[in-house]
Amino acid sequence: MKAVKTFLSVGAVLMLAGFALAQTWTQASAPNKNWQAVASSADGRNLIAGGQSWTYCISTNSGSTWTTNTEPQIGSAYGSWSAIASSADGTKFVGINSSVIWVSTNSGLTWLSNNVPGVSFFASVALSADGNKLVVVDGKQSSPGLIYTSTNSGITLTPTMAPANYWASVASSADGTKLVSATLNSQGGLIYASTNSGLTWTLTGAPTNNGWETVASSADGSKLVAASGVAFVPGLSFGGVYTSTNFGMDWTSNNVPAEQWSSIASSADGTKLVVVAEGGHTGSIYSIYSSTNSGATWVSNSAPLDTWVSVASSADGDILVAAPVGDQSFNPAPIYTSQTTPSPQLNLTPSLTNLTLAWTVPSTNFVLQHSADLISWADVTNPPVLNLANLQNQVMLSPTNRSGFYRLKTP
Repeated sequence: MKAVKTFLSVGAVLMLAGFALAQTWTQASAPNKNWQAVASSADGRNLIAGGQSWTYCISTNSGSTWTTNTEPQIGSAYGSWSAIASSADGTKFVGINSSVIWVSTNSGLTWLSNNVPGVSFFASVALSADGNKLVVVDGKQSSPGLIYTSTNSGITLTPTMAPANYWASVASSADGTKLVSATLNSQGGLIYASTNSGLTWTLTGAPTNNGWETVASSADGSKLVAASGVAFVPGLSFGGVYTSTNFGMDWTSNNVPAEQWSSIASSADGTKLVVVAEGGHTGSIYSIYSSTNSGATWVSNSAPLDTWVSVASSADGDILVAAPVGDQSFNPAPIYTSQTTPSPQLNLTPSLTNLTLAWTVPSTNFVLQHSADLISWADVTNPPVLNLANLQNQVMLSPTNRSGFYRLKTP
């Protein structure tokens, strides 16, 4: 008998409020490498992991199996991935290192490279959901750099008006219009935001006594989360996690241990967060923490203590992938994945002309069903359409004079 799950909007919100659940992490079948970066499609099925010496592996089944790719052009290049980003459907990947941008439009089968003159070190990259808009930051290592944007997946780039700085991380809303970027230097860090695809940038209210390592954004860009690796606060050496619910105007310190946090990821709605550290520097048992209530509370995860450098999340936050660079001696290490049973919230928006039903792209397929009496159910034949502005599946129905009920069913 097939499992059936019914979700009411109010009920789902009440059940998810006020507590957090730890994820269970499983070692993936990908080979042990000195990993540097991971990325995920919106549904969590297409994953990519990049390591040193331009090694990269791809999974098309949420990490169950992995394929090590040996694309000649990538394999002949010198260097390592510093960051990777994926489009919502997992067909477009962008990877960076030094002054080189690599672009794939066929899920990593082949790549094109683009050398950008004047760049000292590309540190972070983000893609819009359609994979067309790209933002990449320079300047983390040797000298202050600029922020660049692209409207053709990185084939051509344009420097923005953001001030030159030691940029460490960047994140984008699903439509690519709202951007957030953080700096890291010996005195602390700053966080800037843009609401017009990088044309102009505004300094946010984030504290300046943290060396920001990583930022993430909800699909609409309103909820932001940032983590630091070091804090310039008396009596505190390592960093913390901060969240914002108003596009970066105000920030709240989160109740997580002080750690050398290295990477953070967010679900599309900004409620599920996961952050990884480069090791248990403060004696914590685990170096991966997660939250299911936008950072209000956090729990440690059953992942091995390692030098974690990158983490990625599906849109619903239920499929996670994390990669370590290896132990303190930088011995090769495995990739880990985490899968939680999805529980999408069905949202109904009525209007004079139609009824729109929407749910965040789930990491497991769900079928929309309709019933007139809560007894007999039938599949809705209208196919869902992905809204690239909020990463939600949407079904638009014509109104009727009859009452009706809707639910999502696992196939």
